[in-house]
Amino acid sequence: MGRQPCCDKVGLKRGPWTIEEDHKLMNFILNNGIHCWRTVPKLAGLLRCGKSCRLRWINYLRPDLKRGAFTESEEDQIIQLHARLGNRWSKIASHFPGRTDNEIKNHWNTRIKKKLKLLGLDPVTHKPIQKAEENDGDSSNKSNGDDQQQGIKLDDDEKVEGIELSLDETNDLFNSYQMLCESFDLDSWLNQDAANNTCSSSYSMEESSNKSSTGETNSTIGEDSLKQWVDSVDSFLSWDSFI
Repeated sequence: MGRQPCCDKVGLKRGPWTIEEDHKLMNFILNNGIHCWRTVPKLAGLLRCGKSCRLRWINYLRPDLKRGAFTESEEDQIIQLHARLGNRWSKIASHFPGRTDNEIKNHWNTRIKKKLKLLGLDPVTHKPIQKAEENDGDSSNKSNGDDQQQGIKLDDDEKVEGIELSLDETNDLFNSYQMLCESFDLDSWLNQDAANNTCSSSYSMEESSNKSSTGETNSTIGEDSLKQWVDSVDSFLSWDSFI
């Protein structure tokens, strides 16, 4: 359950305090002391809530309240305490008798924070602003460098896979070529072709001259047959894959 309100706030006065209200609150507390703040408005004859009376007394009306501007030594002490405690203004105010937490907070936001920025210090971390930006830049550059290295590694892996695929295709072509060469009998094919050509040449009129030139004809036929076989192999295999 949430915290109960100090009063019903029905028919209560809001806004700035008047001099008459200040005198009523001061006279009651000086004569009777501090009681439960919920009962103070009714006993003092004020149409205010207990919280408003408490804040008015602590921040403006109590006799030990220290007024005036903050000194240089007080500002330096506030900076040191803020670097250690952060925005815990009530604990910071406990080191300054007569100063309120609200007063210290307002002075920090209106004056000390601007003073630190002019000195090149971050009001939150109390470190040099340029150094903090450099650290952020180094971290971002490091992350970008890691991304680039990862991208280069992926490209290298893709290239290696492409080379492996091309090598596999080349090995398949060489195996097919080897199987074709083993299954083809070149000598029998050349002898058969030479025999056919010899039979056709026996019908010529000069039989003796043909017999003397048989060796030259066979060699020419062999060269032509070998060229035809190479052309047939070229048409069967795709030599572009070996490049």
